[in-house]
Amino acid sequence: MTESYVLGFAQNAVMTALIIAGPVLLVSLVVGSLVSLFQAATQIHEATLTFIPKIIGIGLVLAIMGSWMGEKMLSFTISIFSNLATMPK
Repeated sequence: MTESYVLGFAQNAVMTALIIAGPVLLVSLVVGSLVSLFQAATQIHEATLTFIPKIIGIGLVLAIMGSWMGEKMLSFTISIFSNLATMPK
């Protein structure tokens, strides 16, 4: 197993993780910012107010993009197993 192979594998794994987690994290960031802006404008400082909109937003993203995320994970896993046979020693 060469150093370039390990670095390429690690880079591919990190990029796949970022691509899969990106939409969920982005929605969570946007919803959290909007709720914080609403709390600052209305001076309602309830800590639990942010959880319900975030859960709804993340649930919608997972419902809409869940199959795409699963397809990305499956293709990454298939590429790992297909490259396992040709892995340099």
